[in-house]
Amino acid sequence: MIGIVDTGGANHASIQNALARLGCDSRVTLEREVLSACTHLILPGVGHAGHAMERLNANRLAEFLRAQTKPVLGICLGMQILFDSSDEGGGACLGLLPGRVKRLKADENFRVPNMGWSRLELSGPSRLLVGISPEAYFYFVHSFAVPNGPWVRALTPAPQPIPSVLEWRGFFAVQFHPERSGAGGARLLENFLAEGV
Repeated sequence: MIGIVDTGGANHASIQNALARLGCDSRVTLEREVLSACTHLILPGVGHAGHAMERLNANRLAEFLRAQTKPVLGICLGMQILFDSSDEGGGACLGLLPGRVKRLKADENFRVPNMGWSRLELSGPSRLLVGISPEAYFYFVHSFAVPNGPWVRALTPAPQPIPSVLEWRGFFAVQFHPERSGAGGARLLENFLAEGV
């Protein structure tokens, strides 16, 4: 069973459908006992960082997540709340990785929110990206970006390089939405599910 942490976002069904296509059962929940029994955890995307952290704290899940030894995948917002804090909501996040998540800056070549398909540029060895073509495209929709650091495994290319895949201990995260990214996204989810098995 894969546990999808109910952070209050809007894309739970699409993640569950993507997992079902891979033959995996999943459950969306805030119950620690249920999440503890799962083999893998997913922190899903669409939502607001401040609201997501309020929800996690109210249900005593922030400390639970910080202490995890099973594989955890953060998607979009789920990636951003792994860091110390965020411009979105202004408060503290999980603090598993150092730094503040910053709002993207628009210019004549770059619109915010950043929405659409992009390829990735590897910046380090990645277990999530094994077997995925460098020509693969992934679907992005976001207005904030995490800081760069040794945990980053891939970036989007210019006009604004954005950290898009990270791996740190048993924590994995992507800025894009693998559940909406076709064959490349499906393979990434398969790679994640192979972790800890």
